[in-house]
Amino acid sequence: MIKTPYLLFLGDAPDPLAAKVAQGIRDWRPENAVGQLRLPGCKADLRIPDMTLADARQAGAQTLVIGVANRGGVISDAWLDVLVEALAEGYDIASGLHTLLRDQPRLVEAAREHGRELHDVRLPAVRYPIADGRKRSGKRCLAVGTDCSVGKMYTALAMDAEMRKRGMKSTFRATGQTGILVTGEGVPLDAVVADFMAGAVEWLTPDNEAEHWDHIEGQGSLFHVSYSGVTMALIHGGQPDALILSHEPTRTHMRGLPDYDLPSLETLRDTALPLARIANPACEVVGISVNTAGLDEDAAVTCLREIEERMGLPAVDPFRQGAGRLVDALDRL
Repeated sequence: MIKTPYLLFLGDAPDPLAAKVAQGIRDWRPENAVGQLRLPGCKADLRIPDMTLADARQAGAQTLVIGVANRGGVISDAWLDVLVEALAEGYDIASGLHTLLRDQPRLVEAAREHGRELHDVRLPAVRYPIADGRKRSGKRCLAVGTDCSVGKMYTALAMDAEMRKRGMKSTFRATGQTGILVTGEGVPLDAVVADFMAGAVEWLTPDNEAEHWDHIEGQGSLFHVSYSGVTMALIHGGQPDALILSHEPTRTHMRGLPDYDLPSLETLRDTALPLARIANPACEVVGISVNTAGLDEDAAVTCLREIEERMGLPAVDPFRQGAGRLVDALDRL
């Protein structure tokens, strides 16, 4: 088990979105976020106290969480001195990066010397099966996006929270490092060998009661050439009964791919739904989740109204407005 609470390490994150792991913990488990530690040049700010390692330990922090999700998931050489110092200060370290803590000799030696733990969240701990496509009982909802990092996890967490508030049967199923750090369990899907990804999603979302909903944490995008494979595994392994389209309206191009334009919501709908119906012919697109964090209140309301009128589906920002209307749409299935 990863000890809480956390000091969230933002390193030298070049923009706020690069610190999305830390942001997710701050937003969904604020009681675990004692403070943030930023290096010179960091362009992210969670608006929680900036703390030194010593200050955060005094405040009760047990684990330093690497809250950065950079391209390729690498541990920067510029971070290593701080991470070694953290181990000496009495912290465990948790990371969801592809580069594993246990493969860093300096960190392994420092952890051994000081009796600390290194937690690699993005390390599969189960031998997952190959998918068999068998129809499972219970219901499943999956958010699919026009791009990466548009709010798919926030959508699933908000819908799960709303269902629980209403006394409905619901589970958030984490498939990435942020979701796992928020909930304490899940499948690090993009670290699973490709042939077993869809099977891992089947394993994660087993048979359940007829009225129970699994909210599967979305990953990647069918239109992002770097990460489309993990999205396909979720669509087929998850066998969703409902799709939520997720979108961030201020993007000018795919994240990290300046030569690729974002698809329209109509294109996303018309691409994702036929693929989902291969595994579940009854799948429906039921709503649209719009990340309006980059818009002021008036612009957000106008944007949501235009999308809803255009698409003929409820369009909401579930973090800003709540997920009630999206849950209502599920309730009609």
